[in-house]
Amino acid sequence: MSFDLAVWYPAKNLTNEEAREVYIQLCEGEIDAVRPHEAIDRFYSAVTSMHPEIDEVADEDIDDLDVCPWSNAFDRSPGHLILSCVWSKAEYVEELIVKLAREYGLAVYNPQTGEYVRPHTE
Repeated sequence: MSFDLAVWYPAKNLTNEEAREVYIQLCEGEIDAVRPHEAIDRFYSAVTSMHPEIDEVADEDIDDLDVCPWSNAFDRSPGHLILSCVWSKAEYVEELIVKLAREYGLAVYNPQTGEYVRPHTE
């Protein structure tokens, strides 16, 4: 089991429940619920410059969670990113992802808590 977060461009204001529905659709491969946005690519580049995707990590570093906290490859489209990390890195990853998402004007949904974090909100 992993700790998951979803990131997308907030084309409209959503409630936590509406964000949950978007997340479920994304998990089912339905990407029409999000709008493609260039900020997703910039966000992806920022995240992977710090922690490469699991498929890009050298064999000798695969067990180093400081290099790669991810538990599997990202689910990605031009409008979203779903990231899964190991539980021991959940707090660090959530703080990092929320911080970077705000920098790029993106929203974050945490399916573990049901919380939808809009850009520039506490």
